[in-house]
Amino acid sequence: MNFRRTITTVFLAAFLGLTLMSLKVKKDEEGTWELLLDKTLSNWDVFIGVPHHTLDLEGYEKGDGMKGTPIGLNKDPLNVFSMIEMDGEEVLQVTGVIYGGISTKKVYENYHLSLKFKWGEKKYEPRLNDKRDSGILYHCQEPHGKFWNVWMKSPEMQIQEGDCGDFHPLAGIGMDIKVSTKTENDEEFLGYDPKGEVKHFKSGPNGRCRRMANFEKPNDQWNHLELICIADKAYHIVNGKVVMVLENCVSYDEEGNATTLNKGKIQLQCEGAELYYKDIKIKQVTTLPKAIAKQVK
Repeated sequence: MNFRRTITTVFLAAFLGLTLMSLKVKKDEEGTWELLLDKTLSNWDVFIGVPHHTLDLEGYEKGDGMKGTPIGLNKDPLNVFSMIEMDGEEVLQVTGVIYGGISTKKVYENYHLSLKFKWGEKKYEPRLNDKRDSGILYHCQEPHGKFWNVWMKSPEMQIQEGDCGDFHPLAGIGMDIKVSTKTENDEEFLGYDPKGEVKHFKSGPNGRCRRMANFEKPNDQWNHLELICIADKAYHIVNGKVVMVLENCVSYDEEGNATTLNKGKIQLQCEGAELYYKDIKIKQVTTLPKAIAKQVK
């Protein structure tokens, strides 16, 4: 027996075992959901965009929050994203101070994402006088910083005061949505309507599609958001209500050619407003939950 070879083999086996243990996904008690939050945010990468010129931050080029040089990947000098304890729970705090995104390290396809969020009080430039804003970006395609020097190319499920569940296509995305003309607060717009006509929404001035209705809770309460993506369809769900169904997601290249897009990373935005996330979890699915399926028959 080669003693040195045996020792080396044992060492490598132990090392690989420890490595695999460190990569084990944390599951819920039933072993169904993958829990995405931990104290070190080990499942996530952080990308910080362009600091606004009003910030007291030395050593980084400043701009208007969008144009300029982003701080970059896994550099977070002002702790825009951090885990804190709130009411005895581990919560992800997003300060809002610089545009940024926290994205999963893994790529996901055919999944049910569930999370809870509530707004904080603070707002920052360049959205100091605007609605509190954030979003869930899905099917995200690298590189980072494709949109406004901070977020990836992706469809967005809007998180914004009074507008949770809206659709925005970022940096060359298109999706089909059934819509009709609606009026809210004397404003006329195209909104999701399961009995409406199919319209293709793509990145550009008229890319936004409004959710079916507003089911949000007051700012100081937790809202439950769900995103279900199965094959070519996506479902935006706010506090248990399906507010939009989208399908046929495509990614456009610079020449305008479209390719099907049904998987990618998931990115949560920081967009000038303080907010908190908790209970972020995901699981693979092939069919809709019964309560959701009943709403989209």
